[in-house]
Amino acid sequence: MNGDPAMSLHVRRALPPSLPETADVAVRISASQGYEQSSLGRAAAAWAQFQVHISGRMEAPSATGCTAPSRAERKAQERAQILQRENRRKTLKLVARILKKSERERTAEDVAELRRHEDTVRELCTRQLRRSVLKRKHEEVFDNVEDLRRKVSQLAEAIRGARHLVVYTGAGISTAASIPDYRGPNGLWTQLQKGRSVSTSDLSEAEPTLTHMSIRMLHKEKLVQHVVSQNCDGLHVRSGLPRSALSELHGNMFIEVCTLCSPAREYVRLFDVTERTALRKHGTGRRCVHCGAELRDTIVHFGERGTLEQPLNWKGAIEAAAKADAILCLGSSLKVLKKYACLWCMNRPADKRPKLYIVNLQWTPKDDLATLKIHAKCDDVMRLLMEELDIQVSSYVKAEDPIFNLATPLRPGEENSHTRKVISPSAGPEDCVSGVNEKPLSTAVKGGWFGRGYSKGRRKKKTST
Repeated sequence: MNGDPAMSLHVRRALPPSLPETADVAVRISASQGYEQSSLGRAAAAWAQFQVHISGRMEAPSATGCTAPSRAERKAQERAQILQRENRRKTLKLVARILKKSERERTAEDVAELRRHEDTVRELCTRQLRRSVLKRKHEEVFDNVEDLRRKVSQLAEAIRGARHLVVYTGAGISTAASIPDYRGPNGLWTQLQKGRSVSTSDLSEAEPTLTHMSIRMLHKEKLVQHVVSQNCDGLHVRSGLPRSALSELHGNMFIEVCTLCSPAREYVRLFDVTERTALRKHGTGRRCVHCGAELRDTIVHFGERGTLEQPLNWKGAIEAAAKADAILCLGSSLKVLKKYACLWCMNRPADKRPKLYIVNLQWTPKDDLATLKIHAKCDDVMRLLMEELDIQVSSYVKAEDPIFNLATPLRPGEENSHTRKVISPSAGPEDCVSGVNEKPLSTAVKGGWFGRGYSKGRRKKKTST
């Protein structure tokens, strides 16, 4: 039976003014159910029903025994937790102090304490083991001369017998060009983790190293089919390696592109284009000569996913990895590359994957899978390797740098759009910085791609004023 709205209003007027608004809901429910009592009777029934509802809600916690702890009880619990943590710290300090002693120096009381706190002893021993393993992974190890020559000879034999050799390169091949690596003892991140300041010079001053020139010669001799690089310094291109045989997975500091043009239009410059760019801020401030859109750099920062076809050339890297029967890793910690499963043929059975050869001074996560691991600097290994292969390596000649043929001149009015040093065919005072008011550069150049991404997770200390 449907309720009468007029009846509900009449009942509401009959209620005392102090009746809570919630009682009005109960009254409307009663009216909708079509009770046949008088208006005052229905109001009294609704009010009684509301009081039962409220009292039931208030008594529910006590009925279930889930009463909230009092303030005194909470304070007591907090004090107990503080005392427990303090006792835990004292126990750790006591056991750690005893463990530092030799067995001969330990007294009977020390031995009794160790037996009493066996769980703490195991925990501290596990911590020490982890620290030791981590320290060893960061240490640089050098093979002796005999082992180095023997390993290089094995590597040369593997290169001769490989049908499709792919080379993966990291920051370690550019340290000879005065470009610091990231995770080495003097690497960028290592220094920052120790709280030391790091200054970087203009990376456009770097030139291809012996390793870069050797890789180019190995490709020219058809011993290397493709190069996959994590570096953004552009030194592979400047060494003369064809871009069709190169995948720069993290971009190139000399290339900016227009992504609105189809396909994306490239502009190779003679200076570092990343001066004003950063994570998720890739605009360089210059414009495309065809559509007028703002150009962007090609750098793939940490936390980003590269989508440009060039210079990343993921297609070429994946195709080369699929055909590879041997992979040579030079100067890479492989902590980033290991995440790219498509580069390691992980979809194949273990015995069908390409043989892995690693040249690195530090531990890498792929060491256990490597056929051969060489602990030496890349230039030293490549010098011995090229001698073993009887291939002469041509020196880098700046005037013959391919970047001069690839470079696109700036538009009128854009000469002052950067303050970075311009690469010149002849080294000397004419290598200058463009700008209206030219000022001498300091040794530390801020901005650009180098070192981006380390600040994630780091908190700045608050300075008291």
